[in-house]
Amino acid sequence: MVHQTAESLVFLDRRPLFPGHCLVVPRVHVETLDELPDSLLSPLFSEVRLISRVVQEALDAAGSFVAMNNRVSQSVPHLHVHVVPRNPRDGLRGFFWPRHPYESQEQAGQVRDRLSQRIQEILGEDRPGLGRG
Repeated sequence: MVHQTAESLVFLDRRPLFPGHCLVVPRVHVETLDELPDSLLSPLFSEVRLISRVVQEALDAAGSFVAMNNRVSQSVPHLHVHVVPRNPRDGLRGFFWPRHPYESQEQAGQVRDRLSQRIQEILGEDRPGLGRG
């Protein structure tokens, strides 16, 4: 255990990318970010921000990598945020998947419009954890 609050726990990853690789998890069980109640959003990500700063300062890292899988590639069915210390030329190469550019500006616009429309629909709903908590 590295740190704990009333809302979250922070511990070292048992298979770290680099020494100091931490996991920040909410104490309440939620599988994904989608299920995280609004009341825990700020406390959880305040802790993520703190741990990002701490791994940089305590381990003399130049920066940090903060990441979370949401269902796909999620190794454990409990929300967890990875905070990994980073340095130039440390061997970690950005994103680990191929890029798929838009076929055209029109396609990018269509995707943008679909996303914007769904945001408006979600914000109009009264769903726990999304928009109106």
